[in-house]
Amino acid sequence: MPTHAEIRRLPYSAAEMYALVADVAAYPEFLPWCSGARVRARTPQPDGSEIVEADLVISFKVFRERFASRVTLRPEGCKIDVAYLDGPFRYLNNHWRFKPVGEAACEVDFFVDFEFRSKALQMIIGVVFHEAMRRIVRAFEDRAGQLYGKRSL
Repeated sequence: MPTHAEIRRLPYSAAEMYALVADVAAYPEFLPWCSGARVRARTPQPDGSEIVEADLVISFKVFRERFASRVTLRPEGCKIDVAYLDGPFRYLNNHWRFKPVGEAACEVDFFVDFEFRSKALQMIIGVVFHEAMRRIVRAFEDRAGQLYGKRSL
């Protein structure tokens, strides 16, 4: 499957964007195709990071799939890494990086690479993959506007 990488400069602080993406349980409120989220476990780590095990339910047309992931939250460096645990994928790699730009803006680095086990799902998402990923990043940006107020650079 092709990968999608996107870097965007947004008028929100790195801490604000990090908090928004780290709140996995809120994804169904604003994320396209996400119809459910459940945090199974939160485990603080000695280095200040936190491991979150979560299930997401993705619904697209007639398909409805649940997958589990291990989300490593690193607040010190404003980094979030997602590792696939189980579900409809062969693999899933995803990360978010939030780099401060001045006092009230940040650069958001989003990367995702995945492949479905199902050839049917793979064919369907392959047609709209990059547009779907851009919509997801825009959904986080729109959510930031709702939570923190509309801002411009």
